[in-house]
Amino acid sequence: MGALSAHIFFFSVNNTFGDYMKKIIRIIDGCLAAVLCAVFALVAVGSSALPDSVIAYSLGELTIDKIYSMRVSMNDYVGYTSDTRVSALDGEIRLFGVIPVKSARVVKTEERDVLLGGECFGIKLYSDGVMVVGTKDVETAQGKLNPAKAAGIEKGDIIISVNGEKMLSSEQVEEVFNDNNGKSYDVTLKRNGNLKTVSLTPVYSHAEGKYKVGIWVRDSTAGIGTLTFYNPVNNSLAALGHPITDIDTNELIPILNGEAVKTSVTKVYKSADGQAGSLSCDFSDEAFGSLVMNTDCGIYGVLTSLPENKKLIPVAPATEVERGEATLYCTVDGEGVKPFDVKITRISYAQGSEKNLVIKVTDEALLEKTGGIVQGMSGSPVVQNGKLVGALTHVILDDPEKGYAIFADKMVEESLNIA
Repeated sequence: MGALSAHIFFFSVNNTFGDYMKKIIRIIDGCLAAVLCAVFALVAVGSSALPDSVIAYSLGELTIDKIYSMRVSMNDYVGYTSDTRVSALDGEIRLFGVIPVKSARVVKTEERDVLLGGECFGIKLYSDGVMVVGTKDVETAQGKLNPAKAAGIEKGDIIISVNGEKMLSSEQVEEVFNDNNGKSYDVTLKRNGNLKTVSLTPVYSHAEGKYKVGIWVRDSTAGIGTLTFYNPVNNSLAALGHPITDIDTNELIPILNGEAVKTSVTKVYKSADGQAGSLSCDFSDEAFGSLVMNTDCGIYGVLTSLPENKKLIPVAPATEVERGEATLYCTVDGEGVKPFDVKITRISYAQGSEKNLVIKVTDEALLEKTGGIVQGMSGSPVVQNGKLVGALTHVILDDPEKGYAIFADKMVEESLNIA
């Protein structure tokens, strides 16, 4: 009986130990499955979210968003020399430095230093050509006709010339079209970067007693924004972080010429949920630069002279930007540029995006004065760890304490295209 009890006890212990080991194995299997799922998710997210190209100011280990990296050595740069402004190579982004995620191009360029902006300024632009902002029907004896639409002219087209004569202003276009006896015009247009010529035939309006073409045009615009930086390399300025587009067509306005003029902030209309506030400014007659480029990542110009009392600040490549504390520099009253506390809450490496960063205003003084981010603050520089990392571009209407920003390195490289 005692031997039987011992046997039963031994069997029971063995069975319990086996069940215990099975549980341990199941837990280990579950943990491994969870780890593999997490790794797979990080690879999938990284493949779509990480950049196709990165700017690097130095070689070695390039960390992207803390857990992804690329290793680049001088030997990878065939033909690279110290006097070459830009050189590029293809590499591979890896998770934790081990697991391949995607291929990407590394653009090696010189480290940049710029003069920090933050000043509100006035923008006066004249377009290269005259923009069509709409067409309209003309009342005729035959009923309503739309000659511009019939000719194939569309909202957003740029009128370059009429009968071979270059058009420089909306007044000139109106004068040419109003001085006619019903004869057709050869109108050269620019659409999506391509030129085309159409035949525009006016129709007679009995109500007005003259021939009409049924077209609305505009040649200039004005507004306010914030300077992001001054580049001492070529005496240029950069601002806004986004393009200036026509309010009616939403098309980018091609610049013929423009001016950057000094302003003074007179009032702030605070932002609220669902409604963007704005800065109100008085324009002065003092121009400090000419505006020469309107691009997807901001407007650029040539300075009359570099501003005084400005310190150089290094520009961070996008790969160095981190989530966390940062400083926003802007002008929201008559006391000039001031620093305000913000947080970078999200980072996106989408190519050509004006929304690389999400910025949240945490500074109580700025929230009290503006309600968060208002129109006119576009271009305000964002500084982190002593480096320029971005420029504010848009307010998020549903939550005006937040806004979007573009990477600063994009804007700096664009500024170097000014001759």
